Amino acid sequence: MLARLVRLPNLLIMALCMALTQTCLLVPTDPLAALLSVRFALLLLATLCVAAAGYIINDYYDVKIDTINRPGQLVVGPVVGRRPAMLAHLLLSFEGIVVAGTLAPAVGVVTVGAALLLWGYSARFKRVALVGNLSIGLLTAALVLLPELLLRTGHTAVWGYALAAFLLTVVREIIKDVEDMRGDAQHDCRTLPIVVGVARSKWVVAVFLLSLLWVVAVAIGQGFAEGQWRLALWLLGTVLGPLVLLGVRLARADRRRDFARLSTLCKLIMLGGVLSMLVIGR
Repeated sequence: MLARLVRLPNLLIMALCMALTQTCLLVPTDPLAALLSVRFALLLLATLCVAAAGYIINDYYDVKIDTINRPGQLVVGPVVGRRPAMLAHLLLSFEGIVVAGTLAPAVGVVTVGAALLLWGYSARFKRVALVGNLSIGLLTAALVLLPELLLRTGHTAVWGYALAAFLLTVVREIIKDVEDMRGDAQHDCRTLPIVVGVARSKWVVAVFLLSLLWVVAVAIGQGFAEGQWRLALWLLGTVLGPLVLLGVRLARADRRRDFARLSTLCKLIMLGGVLSMLVIGR
């Protein structure tokens, strides 16, 4: 249950993303040393502490909504009391901010901003049309950028990955809002599908999805041009193709379970994008 509270699988994916960014994008010449670096270990610790704190505070504020949307997955309340949950959130956030602040000023500032944004998202932003979606997108992009902010290598590829992560996360967050409309509507949330309807929300998703398709297509074209065939083919098969499939299924989606499947597909696409770092330069 505690693993569910802090979303352990999500934390592991975050750790994998940061590890691959560190070893495959930023320091490909000596990946083992980069991975075992004390400074990277501290960055990873700080990031995961703040992320875990964010999941806890999100559950803290969403007890009533999750009773409707996810009744079998409640942890705060039935398993962990609200006060212990709040205390755990504060301690994890404080630890993450202090550790990040010792590494570099830029890392500390971003970590403080992330902690505040996670609080604001849970307390207010997620209930405002598109604001919450963009907030989570920015947090996901920051996750990719943090190792670069620490090392300052000047690698441009990391910014492309951050942009793609931002766009795909916004797509998934809007899809999740459609999936959760019933519980959100009963608690006066003003998410995008509640404000403008499902049909118009799908058009908003399409804008971000088309932008992401363009980013991935440019990356594939650049990969072929530079002789990185494995990267180009990987992106073509695990990212671009599934994104097209996502668009087709999005156009046809009209039931809650359809959007749940789309959300899962977004996760798989993101995993494919993260793992593409393994074939860069090979």
